[in-house]
Amino acid sequence: MSEKKSWTKSFFIGSWNVINFTRKFVLNLIFFIILIAVLVGISNSSGEKSTVDKSSALVLNLTGNLVIEKQYVEPAAKFAAEAFGQATDNPEILVRDLVKVINNAKEDKRIEALVLQLGGLGGGGLDKMRLVAAALVDFKTSGKPIYAMGDYYGQNQYYLAAHADNLYLNPMGAMIIEGYGRYRMYYKEGLEKLRASVNVFKVGKFKSAVEPFLRDDMSPEARLANETWMNELWAQYKSDVAIARNMDISNFDEKMEQLLPKFESVNGDFAEYALQNGWVDGLRSRNEFREEMVALLGEADNKQGYNTVGYQKYLGLITPKIALPESSKDKVAIVIAKGTILDGTQKPGTIGGDSTAALLRAARLDDKVKAVVLQVDSGGGSAFASEVIRKEIDLIKAAGKPVVASMATYAASGGYWISASADEIIAEPSTVTGSIGIFGMMTTFERTLEYVGVRTDGVGTTELAGMSPTRALSPGIKQIIQMNIERGYERFINLVATERGMTADAVDKIAQGRVWIGTQALELGLVDKLGNLQDAIESAAALAELEDYDIKYIVKTLSDKELFWQSFLAGTASMFSGLDIEPKTSAFQEILARVDADLKQFTQLNDPLATYAMCIECQVE
Repeated sequence: MSEKKSWTKSFFIGSWNVINFTRKFVLNLIFFIILIAVLVGISNSSGEKSTVDKSSALVLNLTGNLVIEKQYVEPAAKFAAEAFGQATDNPEILVRDLVKVINNAKEDKRIEALVLQLGGLGGGGLDKMRLVAAALVDFKTSGKPIYAMGDYYGQNQYYLAAHADNLYLNPMGAMIIEGYGRYRMYYKEGLEKLRASVNVFKVGKFKSAVEPFLRDDMSPEARLANETWMNELWAQYKSDVAIARNMDISNFDEKMEQLLPKFESVNGDFAEYALQNGWVDGLRSRNEFREEMVALLGEADNKQGYNTVGYQKYLGLITPKIALPESSKDKVAIVIAKGTILDGTQKPGTIGGDSTAALLRAARLDDKVKAVVLQVDSGGGSAFASEVIRKEIDLIKAAGKPVVASMATYAASGGYWISASADEIIAEPSTVTGSIGIFGMMTTFERTLEYVGVRTDGVGTTELAGMSPTRALSPGIKQIIQMNIERGYERFINLVATERGMTADAVDKIAQGRVWIGTQALELGLVDKLGNLQDAIESAAALAELEDYDIKYIVKTLSDKELFWQSFLAGTASMFSGLDIEPKTSAFQEILARVDADLKQFTQLNDPLATYAMCIECQVE
């Protein structure tokens, strides 16, 4: 017996020693990998040139979407993505950084040309594209040329490329301007097959955010509303590009009867079609483009053949490593409200009722801040969180500081709610706004469970007890929720009526969840004027009677832990660069990702009363 116990004891001790050794080995291995990465990063940074060569081209090799605020990414996740050659899920470019780079390059005598490489550029909204385009136009006043060279131009990429002096396309490349569309997946029949019960509560015949769960196609009301604002957005896009390219607006081939004859005449060659149609100035292979740049800037001993500096490196060179001390001037504060509006405290890139209210509170309590600009880029979300944020705007105004709302790509539904109480609302011509309506949605799965033989039963002391996704909502509960949704809509209508000097009936006629674009919103009285962020800053300063002032962004301060890891991991990913372990996705995986994205828009919502002022239908493709 003692021998058996001894054998058992030895087995467990031996197993623990193996596990403990493995644990220590793995931890030490990770430690030494990080240590080597840090040393290599330091070595690389010390040996890397920190200046720009004379006669260089600034290459705007952009990857990601243009945004007014970046989503927060954990430093370790960012390190891993950079180290192993993986892109982050949604790479982003801060639009004010990009404009700063272009403006600085205009005055930089070392920069003699600007090259647009836009293959990795995603979207971001026409308002942000216009800001960058304006910077490109201003850059050209220096006499320095702008070149655009691409293998393929999508619609957003072409908008910027159209502002180049020389716009080239690879002979094997392609481009086509497809216009705007809003196509969604509809789940009604699929949910019925799953026997899920979707309980929807809404006000507003145009409030179509929840349609995919109730229908198998787009409703006539949603179709009418979407066509109206998208046609206006498309007209603005065409006008901007036509002016930039000095061509007629009729040159856009919107129908197959226009496109097919042109395409047949070039024997199905996309590149030749683009050239013949005046979309590009010439067709160039990569080597031909390189030779043209060498002739312009001179030859250099590097793989490009001419001196270049990329976007990220140049941004790093012109950005102070240490934050400069604030001046003693009065300030116009900018608070950014970008993303879905959720309850509580949220990371940058998402609007939190508490966290965004805290930023507004900081602006109110800062004695040097004399006026506030709320820059909104949101399709809405939680009605409760929207009201928490709006209350802070009331408090800022009560403190004698004017507030101006600056609407970016979206300021709809909850995004309009948080803007409504500003002293002045300024929208971009292309801003998607309105969508004044409320909805709630709860899905229960009692029929799904019954189908597989699972049922829920029990007792409660009241008729309210036991609400659960496994039980059907009672008629009384449904009536209570619908009454609350209707009260929320009434509150929304009255808020807009009060703040905009309108009657509730007048607001209701242009509300009902209907989406409007900036130019239409101006005519309807939902906004005060059209303009961009700079216009909003100037209006806020004028309202505060400021002449000499600085601009101050009020942002969330990183914790000591976040600052440490951000600093520790910065720059150490270079030792692993070049390793491509990016997984390849199939068409089926992309469909699943789209379904996941659709569902995530709802599963992340956390309003205490499940009441939402949200414009999911605002997004275009």
